[in-house]
Amino acid sequence: MAKPVYSCRIFDLYEDEVTLPNGRKITQIRIDHQPSVAIVALNAEKEVLLISQYRSAIQADLLEIPAGSIDHGEESPEAAARRELAEETGFGAEKLTLLFEGYSLPGYCNEYMYYYLAENLFPQKLPGDDDECITVKPTSLADTLRLLRGGKITDAKTALGLLLAAKHLNI
Repeated sequence: MAKPVYSCRIFDLYEDEVTLPNGRKITQIRIDHQPSVAIVALNAEKEVLLISQYRSAIQADLLEIPAGSIDHGEESPEAAARRELAEETGFGAEKLTLLFEGYSLPGYCNEYMYYYLAENLFPQKLPGDDDECITVKPTSLADTLRLLRGGKITDAKTALGLLLAAKHLNI
């Protein structure tokens, strides 16, 4: 039986009584999270549109790829990727390629994330979320990989997205 503990715009927190495959019963916290998208966007100069964003959970700015939640049952993953890209970078994409999809933290969260490569960008600004303070930082893909190897990019979804894009582009 799942006991609701907390609810907010993005996720719900539950305390579950779980029976493991070996028959043992445990109490476990579970985060029920909306599915989400992450986008590696390449501009005409073949630069990745990284964003610098303040993350209060770690009290620091992080270099990331654009990402966000899919609206509850209202949009497809591709539509969410297009919306998040426009909100966070001010660009739309003529071409979106799905690179990967899977669970981000299955040990305690059911968030399912779709990773896209966005190409053939064009200006398309949508208003961002009120709780976001974002600066766009166009960076060559080679430099983003150096930043990753040098420990300057520490966000896991960004690391995975960049490595997927580099492999897809044979870089």
